[in-house]
Amino acid sequence: MDVEQVKKEAGIAAVQFIESGMRVGLGTGSTVKHTVIEIGRAMREDGLDVIGVPTSIRTERLAIEHGIPLSTVTQLGGLDLVIDGADEFDPNFQLIKGGGAALLREKIVAQASKRMIVVADNRKRVDRLGAFPLPVEITPFEWEDTLKRISIVCGVPAHLRMLQSMDDDDAPLVTDNGNLIVDAGMGNPFIDNPRFIESQLLHLAGVVEVGLFIDMCDTVVLASQTGVNILQRSDN
Repeated sequence: MDVEQVKKEAGIAAVQFIESGMRVGLGTGSTVKHTVIEIGRAMREDGLDVIGVPTSIRTERLAIEHGIPLSTVTQLGGLDLVIDGADEFDPNFQLIKGGGAALLREKIVAQASKRMIVVADNRKRVDRLGAFPLPVEITPFEWEDTLKRISIVCGVPAHLRMLQSMDDDDAPLVTDNGNLIVDAGMGNPFIDNPRFIESQLLHLAGVVEVGLFIDMCDTVVLASQTGVNILQRSDN
């Protein structure tokens, strides 16, 4: 299987955790998109009955396209589970998320859920977090100063994320919330204590949210060339 097929296997396998009547958070990313598509198929063909809460405008559009009814956390009073992707996860099931620039909405939905299921391919499994640059959502006001302070806290260079477009290569990426994304570090794991780094970054004025998801993930649906494995956090 190629990488996209491996992602598809993980995304589809995660739907086994969903039962009719559930309120389900719908994550954002290249792996969990297959979960959203499979939920839509199961609703049409198997009679699955769920209601979803999307974590991004992109996921909202995909869910509507595949016939999934949508609501909000407030209207539903909480969620049974959320299925989302991850950019990295460590042996303690701590996560880096935000590669898709949806980390703020993803964390709001995750904290409202009784359970978090992560879908990932085996490239996302690491011994130590930080090889994938840590996304931090910040306000546009005085963003240069906020970026400098993020670099000091993390002890590694941080960079403003730019649009990946030939037409807008000088324009910063703007999130669904109207904020900017800073990415700290690149290529070398640097996070020994995720909880401490998250706390220090959240103390900075200008930081809206940090792409560290601490003690939120219960289960990882991990796909590789040899198949799909279900990993459970040891204290779950």
